[in-house]
Amino acid sequence: MDNTMIMREDQSDADLAFMDEAVLMAEEALHAKEIPVGCVLVHDGRIVARGRNRTNEGRNATLHAEFDALRHLLPDRSHSVTPQLVRPFTPQLDDVLAVSGGANDPAQRKVWQTPLKGVALYVTVEPCLMCASAMRQVGIDKVFYGCANDRFGGTGGVQSIHSDPRLLYAPPYPAVGGYRREEAIMLLRRFYISENTSAPNPKRKNNRVLKTDIPEVAPSRSPSLASRSSTPNLAPPSPAPAPLAPAIPTI
Repeated sequence: MDNTMIMREDQSDADLAFMDEAVLMAEEALHAKEIPVGCVLVHDGRIVARGRNRTNEGRNATLHAEFDALRHLLPDRSHSVTPQLVRPFTPQLDDVLAVSGGANDPAQRKVWQTPLKGVALYVTVEPCLMCASAMRQVGIDKVFYGCANDRFGGTGGVQSIHSDPRLLYAPPYPAVGGYRREEAIMLLRRFYISENTSAPNPKRKNNRVLKTDIPEVAPSRSPSLASRSSTPNLAPPSPAPAPLAPAIPTI
């Protein structure tokens, strides 16, 4: 893996506050019996969209948290990157930049254009290959994530879609992890330890135990380099030390 992990002492309070909001969205997904991944999109210090995993709810395998958030900003792009907006946009109280008129009137939303300049993504789990590519296509400025995704990660976990210089369709963006990592891992463990009541008997597992020990990971590089803003000439991240254990636990 080639993830860039930031240690707690080098994480800003503002970034942690936005990740806390993403964790709340992941908890909502957990309660809806979806894989608990949540995110927020932030512009100019304010949340402009929220999203969570809705693949089962929407019967759409592309409705990851990142796409759920994007469709609020780019509902007219249903033919390309984002799925169709299936219900009215209802922003939270702090999502003031997402609307230019009535708080609950989708017709008066701010019209966002790509690239999404100045927009950062905070997501509880490292974006998968699909979502990492989508973030690059819409021109996201930076990605902050909680725990690494050692099976499908697109920002260092498996591939480095975010920084690959061979991908000429859009400029690269920086991606850093470790923000509320423990909370993100525990949400995933709580989901995978739960029983699927629809599964046939041979698939059911008894005596599941929720593990609470989470090994620490070392930072991949200096905070000053990892926190740099996105530029077209951003070089691929340096190789990271091998983690002590898989970032997303297998239960």
